[in-house]
Amino acid sequence: MEKTLTLKFMRIVALIVLLMGVIGSFSLVLYNGRNNKSILLISLFVLWVLSPFVAFLIADKVSIRWTDTIRKTLYIIILALTLVSLLSYSGLLIPAGTKTAFVFLVVPLISWVVIAIFILIARSKSK
Repeated sequence: MEKTLTLKFMRIVALIVLLMGVIGSFSLVLYNGRNNKSILLISLFVLWVLSPFVAFLIADKVSIRWTDTIRKTLYIIILALTLVSLLSYSGLLIPAGTKTAFVFLVVPLISWVVIAIFILIARSKSK
């Protein structure tokens, strides 16, 4: 019973943080792209930046078939990557002189690599 409560609590916290990550990332993309006149370019950046968060939501739905340990690991990864993403997009983790667009291109790419590795490991352990 206690394990189930802990897992449910972790899931709720992870999903709340994920929602905050979506809102924060969306806001930071729009703020940093405010001087860009291309709506298409801004739209593509928004889609790219938000795509890992969508993948996390899908992984959460699929994770019902996974073990509790793998699900807890998923929620920890959601928390960590969301925090790192927001800190990166805000400029706190980025060295001075780094182009803003670079951050918005690389952080989602790194997130996707982590997500892919996690899913491969989760699939191999859940069989």
